[in-house]
Amino acid sequence: MTTLVHGTPDTLTRDALTVLQPGFVGTTPPDWLLRRVGEGLSAVGLFGRNIAGPEQLAALTARLRAEREDVLVAIDEEGGDVTRLEVRTGSSFPGNLALGVVDDPGLTRAVAHELGRRLAACGVDLNWAPSADVNSNPDNPVIGVRSFGADPALAARHTVAYIEGMQAAGVAACTKHFPGHGDTNVDSHLATPRIDVDLDTLHARELVPFRAAIAADTKSVMSAHILLPALDPDRPATLSPRILTGLLRRELGYEGLIVTDGMEMQAISAVYGIERGSVLALAAGADAICVGGGLADEETVLRLRDALVAAVRTGELPEERLADAAARVRALASWTRAHRARGAGSEPGAAVQEGTAPGTGTGIGLEAARRALRVTPGAQPYAPPAAGAYVASFTPVANIAVGDETPWGVGAELERLLPGTRTGSYGPEAAAEDVLRAAGERRVVAVVRDAHRHAWMREALDGLLAARPDTVVVEMGLNQAPPRGALHIATYGAARVCGIAAAEVVAGV
Repeated sequence: MTTLVHGTPDTLTRDALTVLQPGFVGTTPPDWLLRRVGEGLSAVGLFGRNIAGPEQLAALTARLRAEREDVLVAIDEEGGDVTRLEVRTGSSFPGNLALGVVDDPGLTRAVAHELGRRLAACGVDLNWAPSADVNSNPDNPVIGVRSFGADPALAARHTVAYIEGMQAAGVAACTKHFPGHGDTNVDSHLATPRIDVDLDTLHARELVPFRAAIAADTKSVMSAHILLPALDPDRPATLSPRILTGLLRRELGYEGLIVTDGMEMQAISAVYGIERGSVLALAAGADAICVGGGLADEETVLRLRDALVAAVRTGELPEERLADAAARVRALASWTRAHRARGAGSEPGAAVQEGTAPGTGTGIGLEAARRALRVTPGAQPYAPPAAGAYVASFTPVANIAVGDETPWGVGAELERLLPGTRTGSYGPEAAAEDVLRAAGERRVVAVVRDAHRHAWMREALDGLLAARPDTVVVEMGLNQAPPRGALHIATYGAARVCGIAAAEVVAGV
């Protein structure tokens, strides 16, 4: 049974609350959360479950700040495949890989600024983005299109552009996942990834975007739950003093806030437990403990608070280290509060009008998605379907960071552009015959996501193309497989605007 600290929080207890970034359930702050904010909890993390729309989100953040004006409100809003603001519709902005394909830092800066403006308008002031990971492993199951690309220099210049755009809107960027999650073939939500490369490779590849981010004054950095034996053979980066203090603080000279990735992820919780993991992370050099993607209740907050207090009292966690971490959280809160006072954001309604809200066809997000498209024609001249199409979406198991609640594909837009269009979704048991039977005489549009990683997807596509060479292929993932079909469209991400841009090409508009 947890031993609670009662009464008015003392300095130690307040500092322990200050370093936590928990989540909660619901679209209004529960009473327990408001009480803890009043006692010293300095940050709250938002997820898709907390958001119904911009006006509701603005009201939620205003209620939190009525309890404490300087509370940090954080969100995991990368744009592209990982969206919380538009979890029910899909994002108005393409993700990192699409921006990297265009390779126009000015465009990346403009997209990040507009996204940041929307966040600021809703009262969000800390964004757990961008992903600065160099996606050197195309089989990476968790990064993929969330990365700007496989080239370190490209990833660095777009990381900088993203930080500049986001922070100019008054929202603190959180560059992740230090020291680089791109060369993994394991999802740290499920287990501990291991990167077996030498120090020279790490410095020449993984660390390049993080050096650039530090020079660009990123306000926070998120650690990765990955094991890098060349740096620390025993502990993942989030729990490693060698990596967080030795490398990030001393060698790279970073002085801002260090935030952990979600402590409930299996790479930490299954090995160390979230209480011990949180103590080890603070001792290693982290300043803020992110928890709440899966654990979002008062008991979790109290358990972590008490674990940190107990660790200080037993000497396992130096009191000075906890105080330093809390001071860094408060310093970032002061920065964001100053930007709110200057009115860096705008009204929530205006934020929707200037983007690519559902039902509109305007905005920087759609412009970027159109520029990112790569279209490869087949052997014969392409003619759009004359009387509707059949959209077959081959749906892999969802990346946990992305979630399975966000719609993706081209079906909804093609139904609007090509009356008579029908849609179907297919999983690993699907066969080409199933699609052909449902399609009838309609032109097949096969929508895939990282087909190079899924044999079942490639096999179904083989059967479709053999039977119907006029099939259109839309790849909404990394686009590692050779182009095929009467038309092959690579979107480099599955955001809603990527689907709109692809559907326009399919329909010939």
